Amino acid sequence: MNRSMISQRISSILDDIQRLTNALYAMNTTDIQRYPDNYEVLSTDAALRAEKVTCRLRHLIYSSTAVKKADYLASAATAQGIKVRYEDGVFEVTLPGMLPKRKQWQSAEYLLDSLEAALSQYARGHPLPHFEHCVIAFSLIYNRDLPERRIRDYDNLELKQVQDLIAAFVLTDDTGALCDAYHTTTLGNTDQTCVSIMDRERFPVWLTAQKTE
Repeated sequence: MNRSMISQRISSILDDIQRLTNALYAMNTTDIQRYPDNYEVLSTDAALRAEKVTCRLRHLIYSSTAVKKADYLASAATAQGIKVRYEDGVFEVTLPGMLPKRKQWQSAEYLLDSLEAALSQYARGHPLPHFEHCVIAFSLIYNRDLPERRIRDYDNLELKQVQDLIAAFVLTDDTGALCDAYHTTTLGNTDQTCVSIMDRERFPVWLTAQKTE
């Protein structure tokens, strides 16, 4: 890629950053108590713009430097706070923040590429479990310091793409004939989405532990 093309892409990204800055200024001056709907629209717009900027910067790195995509995404997964672990028969993936509404799922690349990198990196250093008849538990954790009106219906969240990606690593198949789905919502110190996969026989013990925490 020549210098002129790189400059054009950087200028375009700078324009996106300016729009993001404007959205953040608008968020900062909006009364969240009086105009919660306006604040939600502004904050969602800002978040999606930030994700778009990140994805565009990633592609610029891939096309104009010697940095390998896999190496960068492994670092991105760490920076985003994606965690993968397998303990006591439960394979757990923790994602930072809440998944967006389905109609806002415009930047899947931002999360899914990093998630795939995190799973691949874990697989290189650890033996992966293989589940056939299992339970997939989605735990949506909302920051208790923020308004509870943020809590959304489970069918208004884009969980399927995340499930499909994780399934490719540890499941025989995520068909309903083999896998049961469980959803729960709790309050915590920060927004998180946790996906836990376990054999069906392990699920009652896991559920009891969750309710006593």
